[in-house]
Amino acid sequence: MVYKPDVKPVQSVYHALQLFEVFRTAENKDEFGVTELSKALGLHKNNVFRLLATLASRGYIEQNLNTENYRLGIGIFNLGQKFVNKLGILKLSRPFMEKIVSEVNESVYIGILREGNVIYLDIAETMLPVRVVSRVGKDVPAYCTAIGKVQLAYSSEEEINKIYMGARLKRYTDTTITSLPVLKKELRGVAEKDYAMDDQEFEARVKCVAVPVKDYLGIPVAALSVTGPACRMTDERIVNNILPVAKKYAREISKRLGYQE
Repeated sequence: MVYKPDVKPVQSVYHALQLFEVFRTAENKDEFGVTELSKALGLHKNNVFRLLATLASRGYIEQNLNTENYRLGIGIFNLGQKFVNKLGILKLSRPFMEKIVSEVNESVYIGILREGNVIYLDIAETMLPVRVVSRVGKDVPAYCTAIGKVQLAYSSEEEINKIYMGARLKRYTDTTITSLPVLKKELRGVAEKDYAMDDQEFEARVKCVAVPVKDYLGIPVAALSVTGPACRMTDERIVNNILPVAKKYAREISKRLGYQE
């Protein structure tokens, strides 16, 4: 069926889209009360409440039980992921991953965050004889990987608690973070810097630095990590040589997903 501009829109759908626009255009605010949304939409509070309840039943809106305000739900994230997949994020990212390899001569991963784990989707490998064994297809705990931490850093404290509260953070190496308060402090630092390090936290003698790939909402839908033996991945080399290159090409991918700085 071809859409005709003169067809009268379905009011409930129209208002739902208006509601999503309120969240999309808000700066530094991700939760709204019913009264705020009522004023923004020009609708009676009862109508807004029914609209929110309907969307919440499908996971597109969720209520913060602490504040009783409403925010976007996981359903919106899943739609965004579907959109990104349709764009072919792996096909889009591959040339830039190869550019990073050509400039820093270390292997580059792209991975996504799923329920507290990182899933490695692809790798562009260095040709150096000493390199890290591929993790593609594996899922690894996010708290001890650079790709995981750089995406967790964009989660709310409530979301972090939901994943890790009461859970045991397994120790993989001497440098693995095993304390939730320490992890939260680490993630606050990651959010400020917009990159994350894995200093032999999952595998001994393996070091990684990761940067986010963001969608048009500024939400990380994936991350790139440069990974190599710790003997080559010195802090000085990471900060001065590797990180600027990784950030440059992560921004290029993000721009193609609609992200604007």
